[in-house]
Amino acid sequence: MKRSWRAFAGVVLALIVSPLSGGAASPPKAELWDHWTAHAPDSETVIDHSWWTGFLGTYIESGDDGINRVAYGRVGQADKDALKRYVAGLAGLPIERYNRDEQFAYWINLYNALSVDVILDHYPVKSVLKISISPGWFSIGPWGKKLVTIGGVDVSLDDIEHRILRPIWKDPRTHYALNCTAFSCPNLLTEAFTGANAGGMLDVAAWDYINRDGTITTEDDGLVVSSIFEWYKADFGGNDASLISHLMLYADGELAAKLEGVTEISDHRYNWVLNDAKGGQ
Repeated sequence: MKRSWRAFAGVVLALIVSPLSGGAASPPKAELWDHWTAHAPDSETVIDHSWWTGFLGTYIESGDDGINRVAYGRVGQADKDALKRYVAGLAGLPIERYNRDEQFAYWINLYNALSVDVILDHYPVKSVLKISISPGWFSIGPWGKKLVTIGGVDVSLDDIEHRILRPIWKDPRTHYALNCTAFSCPNLLTEAFTGANAGGMLDVAAWDYINRDGTITTEDDGLVVSSIFEWYKADFGGNDASLISHLMLYADGELAAKLEGVTEISDHRYNWVLNDAKGGQ
């Protein structure tokens, strides 16, 4: 049985380091699921994500540290039910009849909505790693479980990320759009992605994550980055130099100065504490 990458990473964190601090094994591969490549280039049909925007605006709280926290404890039953209806509505769409831009926004919003829904189903919980619902003896986390059925096909979070988004669009900025509900994840933004705004929002998300305190730090032993950049280095060019070049595209003045002349990454870290507006850090 194929094991979830994120689940395997969770095992490593739990057994070697800590379930709440970074570490990982080998990076996951982007393996194309051909079934989802069908699209309609000339389609002008737009998917309505306004409900999701309203939900995000209601329950996301932005911290002084730059981390967007979700007020999971404030979400009432009516909005929990509405979230499930939103997910079901997306799952019921003939996604192959939409153009690539609409599909891209669809998969990002579906991933993030499913992630929040999973947390709400198990709340209160300290970390998404504690939600051990993925198949397999060594699995931790929800990423390998088939959470939604689309056109009669069961789909997991891992499928959306590694078999659909990464191999079809091949855009490293996709990593800044997906939220895994942990402190070290890129922020869950307060606006839904749409076919029209996705390009601009990806740049906003990239700038937001790269310049956020703690994502990239310079220490005595060198440059320390979020583990996302180590796990998915292949998506950022495959080596330290190409990754740093990518970071420089979005680094602001202070960070850009720190990166100037740096050619290697010395370490990477990740904090799996739940991005909960109640408690946490």
